[in-house]
Amino acid sequence: MGYEFNNKRDKRKGWATTISVHILLLLLFSIYGLSYSDPPPEMGIPINFGYDDQGGGNSVAAPAEPLETPVVAVTEAVTETAVTQDIVDAVALPDEPEKSKPEEVKPPEPTPTPEPVKPKPVVEPKPYDAKAAKAPKGAKVLFDGTEAGLDNWTAGNGKPTKWKLVDGALESVRGGGYLQSREQFGSCRLHLEFATPKVAKGNGQGRGNSGVFLMGQYEIQVLDSYKNVTYPDGQCGSLYGRAKPLANASRVPGEWQTFDITFHRPIVDDKGKVTRKAKFHVIHNGHIIHDNLELSGGTGWRGPHSISEYRKHGDKGPLKMQDHGNPVHFRNVWLIELKD
Repeated sequence: MGYEFNNKRDKRKGWATTISVHILLLLLFSIYGLSYSDPPPEMGIPINFGYDDQGGGNSVAAPAEPLETPVVAVTEAVTETAVTQDIVDAVALPDEPEKSKPEEVKPPEPTPTPEPVKPKPVVEPKPYDAKAAKAPKGAKVLFDGTEAGLDNWTAGNGKPTKWKLVDGALESVRGGGYLQSREQFGSCRLHLEFATPKVAKGNGQGRGNSGVFLMGQYEIQVLDSYKNVTYPDGQCGSLYGRAKPLANASRVPGEWQTFDITFHRPIVDDKGKVTRKAKFHVIHNGHIIHDNLELSGGTGWRGPHSISEYRKHGDKGPLKMQDHGNPVHFRNVWLIELKD
């Protein structure tokens, strides 16, 4: 090309610059349809790229006589342009492939937190209604606070009961077993009153525990549930092991409380199949705690969280009260039989 370099380092720089200039000029001349070999002196392009023979200032080629405008054949221009384009295409970087969007990953569904078991609301017991507590005409009075009333009851084995008559009330005796009515009943409307011991001893199921059994089978729990924590389907008014009451309407220990129970017996066919389940509507101290609840099975205790299923039995059975080792009192017990 005719360029001179003063040392090896200058040669390397010079070659790099020369290549860059040639490529630039080649592209420019190709665009404008001109041919190119070396830059003409009149363009003033440095020929030693900043260094003279002594390593000093710039040397520029002396301008020569003006050159005639070169005549370039169309075919040559087209050919050189095409070659240039081929070079550009060859050195051009390939297009980057389109980056596919990462697949949207949905976060896992959060595990639902189970709702805490809400305690049943504590409600203020309604005042005792003496008029409503009085046995209506046609009712069967099973206990009226007299010795004669005590004769309507026996022990679970049919023998005389060990329960006591105290101040016009039936009092359970530790070891006395069940108290049961001599007569048997099916569907009925039952009223009774009870009182847990005035001096509260123990806690949970060990405090004022007893029970009322319809047909000798289906228990409504009696318990001192005034500020006494126990399992929900074992508190006062529960259908034991089957259904917890809608509210805790218990009075303070020692005060008389009322149960008003409407009971429709289950119907069982000859093969022992239940064709109609038992149903309970229970009012405790003026508050509905079971609203026509259909009983899903028996209430017989078989161990913790294990109760009996329905079993075949007669159309009628005795009314029973339970001795659970606590001196619980009962009074004013009467019922009206209902047709199925």
